[in-house]
Parts: sequence; C-alpha cells; structure tokens
Amino acid sequence: MTENKVSERTDEQHYLSPVPMPAEDAVPPGISRQIYGMPAYLSVPTADLAASTDFWVRGLGFVELFAVPGGVVHLRRWAFQDVLLVPGEPAATPSVARIGFSCVLGEIEPTRDRCERLAPGCTSGPEEMPWNCVELTVATPERQRVVFTAAHPLDPASPAADYLRDSGFDLPQP
Repeated sequence: MTENKVSERTDEQHYLSPVPMPAEDAVPPGISRQIYGMPAYLSVPTADLAASTDFWVRGLGFVELFAVPGGVVHLRRWAFQDVLLVPGEPAATPSVARIGFSCVLGEIEPTRDRCERLAPGCTSGPEEMPWNCVELTVATPERQRVVFTAAHPLDPASPAADYLRDSGFDLPQP
C-alpha cells in the first residue's frame, strides 16, 4: 500500500492572488503570460474562432496566449483568468451561468465602452452591488455572460466592515 504524501510547502510557495487590494486608484496587475497548472478555466464553444477571439481580445481585454489552428484558442487576462475558445455551436440562448472576473474600478467603464463599440447592446451595468463592488455584465457573441467585478475600498467604520468583523474576519477597527 502506498501512502499519499502531503505537500510540505509553505504559504509563501503557493501562488498568490493577482487581485490588488480594493482602492479607487488600484492598478491592474496586467496580463500574465506565466505557464502554470490552471486551477479553473472556462471553455466557450464558438462557430467562429476568429470573431470570438477578436471580441474577447479587443472588447474584454484578454490576450491570445496560444492557438491551435481550428482547434482551440487559449485566452488570458490576469493570472488564473483563463478562457479556452473551442470549435462548436454556441448555446441557442444566452447562458444562465455567468463567469466572473476580478478587475479594478478603472477598468469597468473602458471595458463597457470597448464592448459596446464592437457589439452595441451587449452590456448591462455597471451596477453597484450590495457586496461592496461594482459589476459590469457582458453578453459575448457566443452568448456567454461575463461579469467584471471591481471591489470598492472597505471603510473600516462602515456597517459592512462591522458585519465582517462580527462574522470572524480579521479587519482593523475604525
């Protein structure tokens, strides 16, 4: 019988989130071209790889990491924001499932504007959400709903901060 070995890595050896701390002037970390085991990704079927790639790149701000002609296009934004466009027929109606991608506040409006120029009427929002962020929803040409969500800075004196502290989160006192 073999024993399963548990990793003895320290927290510092694990990947850290690329998402910056919420701030009105937070700067996005930029495109990641690092090669890593993807912890999660989205596969999106499309009948037109070129048109879909164009929308995801020019509208949503992804880059083409690599492509297998006629097979798959691997897109990426920040680290761990991976999308695979694959040949296939997109859903007949907009997806009820949504994929969310973190962004910073300064990316919401430009993303909306780029997407609207490419496909008028494809966005809804931005909308202030009760969980202290603003969200922009985009319906892609493949009928996939993509949500860009940007957190507002948390005011330590706010009711939301009190709730989080009462729930066991380690937040500074006001």
